Amino acid sequence: MRTVRVDPVRMTARADAGVTWGDFYTATYPFGLTTPGGIISTTGIAGLTLGGGIGYLSRGLGLSCDNLLSADVVTADGRFLIASENENADLFWAIRGGGGNFGVVTSFEYRLHPVKDVYWGPMFYEIEETANILRFYREYIKNAPEQMGGFPAFQIAPPLPFIPENRHGDMFVAIVACWAGPLDQGPAQFKPFHDVAEVKAEMVGPIPFPAINMAFDGLFPKGIRQYWKGNYVRALTDEAIAVHVANGPKAPTVSSTMHLYPIDGACHRMASDATAFGHREENFSMVIVSAWDDPGADEANVKWVRDYSAAIAPHSQEGGYVNFLDGDDQNRVAANYGANYQRLVELKRKYDPDNVFHVNQNILP
Repeated sequence: MRTVRVDPVRMTARADAGVTWGDFYTATYPFGLTTPGGIISTTGIAGLTLGGGIGYLSRGLGLSCDNLLSADVVTADGRFLIASENENADLFWAIRGGGGNFGVVTSFEYRLHPVKDVYWGPMFYEIEETANILRFYREYIKNAPEQMGGFPAFQIAPPLPFIPENRHGDMFVAIVACWAGPLDQGPAQFKPFHDVAEVKAEMVGPIPFPAINMAFDGLFPKGIRQYWKGNYVRALTDEAIAVHVANGPKAPTVSSTMHLYPIDGACHRMASDATAFGHREENFSMVIVSAWDDPGADEANVKWVRDYSAAIAPHSQEGGYVNFLDGDDQNRVAANYGANYQRLVELKRKYDPDNVFHVNQNILP
């Protein structure tokens, strides 16, 4: 189920549930159109959209679920329903942020936007600049144009051509930025990132939007072992920055990191109860993830994520983005869905009273 049908006149796309974001962007790119998705091309559109959908374009265009126009849903009792603002509107509300709790979505219809090539790239700074970079970022992003998406991260330098060979394997703090406005404005829009500190390595410039979605695929190959934690963040305080400085540089593998995604701008313009995604008042969505190959390294990798998560929790919100949470986060479900949780429980009772769909951030009926 990997079909994508683009309607360039209506500026919509209909995509099957087996479609990845790589599939989706490959189909929409020739028309110069896109919709907000994630940052890894092998991510499925289904899971990302049902949980909300945070990515490079969220500040300007909203979440993936904010751009969902309709969905085909098979419910627990075997009914086929169309969910939209005009049909089964309560189900449509629930699947936009409520995860896979309410049925199997077999097809998604999205609103598209005119985005084709972007000005994008990662910029690596010495790890000693971490506090400086995070303080800069929290002030910069407040007033940045909404066409600018980007996030700070920790990154062990992989063996890539744009990184000096003698720095491969070193830990850096990075900013990964994406300018979705006019390409000729890209260098000027990236100037603040070069002014804040010396960039030690970068790969920056105009690039097709689908290509940036594939840029980090090599860090998360199929079958890699993973462990995740996430929290919403309202303010990146000095105390929180100190925790990041102490924990982020200890990331155990090249695929282990902390990302801090901005969810302001267009995300804030949707009312908190307009969709099931219930944390519209937050400014960032933080993820701490470790990924590794060796089963013998399970304990060390899980411990780094848990220790980092526990240390930053007092400086974060109780709830986290459901797409960033792991199987041992069931005790956080109500906080993760926020103020919309009770309505989600009522709709779970209506559409899945026996909790057939429970392998998720589970809403108990």
